[in-house]
Parts: sequence; C-alpha cells; structure tokens
Amino acid sequence: MRQPTRQYMRPQLLIINPNTSASVSQILQDMAARELGQQCLVRVQTARLGASYISDEVSFAIAGHALLDAYAKDKAEPHQRTPDAVLIGCFGDPGLLALRQLCDAPVIGLAQGSMQMAHARGRYAVITGGQAWVPMLHRLVAQLGLDDRLSSIHAVDKTGAQLAADPQAAAQALADLCEQVLAQDPTLQTILLGGAALGGLAQPIEALLHARGIQQINIMDSVASSLRFAAEQASTFAAQRPSTSGIVRASNPVSGMACLNVSPELQALLKP
Repeated sequence: MRQPTRQYMRPQLLIINPNTSASVSQILQDMAARELGQQCLVRVQTARLGASYISDEVSFAIAGHALLDAYAKDKAEPHQRTPDAVLIGCFGDPGLLALRQLCDAPVIGLAQGSMQMAHARGRYAVITGGQAWVPMLHRLVAQLGLDDRLSSIHAVDKTGAQLAADPQAAAQALADLCEQVLAQDPTLQTILLGGAALGGLAQPIEALLHARGIQQINIMDSVASSLRFAAEQASTFAAQRPSTSGIVRASNPVSGMACLNVSPELQALLKP
C-alpha cells in the first residue's frame, strides 16, 4: 500500500515533560486530547532524569539537561516521525534556546507560548505555585521581551505538584489569589495561570470568581493556550515541509561536541 504524502498527514506535536513525574505527563496528554482533538498527532516524552516536579533554580537547571535528553531519546526511537513542533511542558521553559539549536521544527515553551498570548490581550498578571518561581519568572518575562504589559507575578506557597494533588483546594487558593491581584490592579485583562500541573484549573477558578461577582477578568490556562499555539505552529511548519513519505530525520545543526557521561542518544545527537 502506498504511504500517504505528508500533506495528508496530521501535524505531529511532541510534548516533552522535563519533570520526571508521570502524573504531569498524563495531565499534558489529557489536556492535548481535550484542546486539540484530531488537529494533531500528539506524543509525550517524560524526562528520565531530574526532579519529579521542577520547583527551584537547582531543579530548573537540571531540567535543561533532562529536556535535551528526552528529545534525543525520542529522536532515536525507530519508525518515529520527526515532530512538526515541540512543546516544553514546564512553565519556565528550561532548555528552550538549547533545544531550538538542536531541532529544525518550532520549539515552544509553556511560558513563552502562553505569555505571548496573554501579552497580546493587553495588561496581564501571572500566578503560579511555589514562591521560588516568582523571581525566576520575572527573569524569563524580561528575556522574552514581554514585560511591558506585565502587571505582576504572584505565587501561592504550595508547589504545583502539591496543588495538583488536591485540585479543589487548589482552585480555591488560586481564586483567592486572583481576587487579591485584581484588587491591586483592576485594569488587568488577563490572569495567566502558570504551571503544567495546574492544567485544567482555569475554568473552576473562573467559576469561583463569577460566584463572587467578579466577571471582568479572563483566566488563561498556560497549558491549554500553549497547546493551541503549538498546534498552529506545527500546522504551519508541516505545510511548508516538502511532501514525503515515511520517516523524516532533521539534520543536526550543532557543529558537534564530545560530552562525557551523557546518554548514548544525546551523545549521538551532539557527536562531531
């Protein structure tokens, strides 16, 4: 049977979870199915080294390596189609620039994609889980050049993993924080809910705010919005690829380096 040409194939979206937590990967997979339906073929790779949930500078630094390793593992798998876009499933985007150097397809960060969409709507604030993320995200927003419409960044004390363990309590705590943020800046158009483990909480939070008489704010889910952004990028990139059948392998744009004690798959990707 003749293989279908690429123009008849659905775009391929690779989501990499740089946390080692399978539960976070499941959230990303479930959210992709809900938000994208049949728009893209989606697969999720979970980091095989690092923290179960990235929550500070140390785990964030390790996650950059974990991201590249997971991409190399996916690339080395036989009979695997090259993705038309890659989404980094961590609100903080560890390894974003490094992966862009290794991958010929668009690479979107969970924070980068959703912050761009929030920024386009006007004045916005970010709320997340874990106080350590506040200065880290301020740094990232400045690096992305999206700080001109940023009002503030706030976090509840519990980490994303702790919030995900009790979604009902998490929605209540985050709704309380949203109310405080709006009291400080009533001009906000959007509050961006940041964190892979918090995917799916935007609607419950909006419902709680509506019950309190707060109607004027849009609560944006970083997972849902970034998935849509990544799917658009994948569709555009897929349409620009030459028609082909079978497996497409991107050429490695890295000049080559020998690294010690990295995985065989990553070393193969980096080899001179």
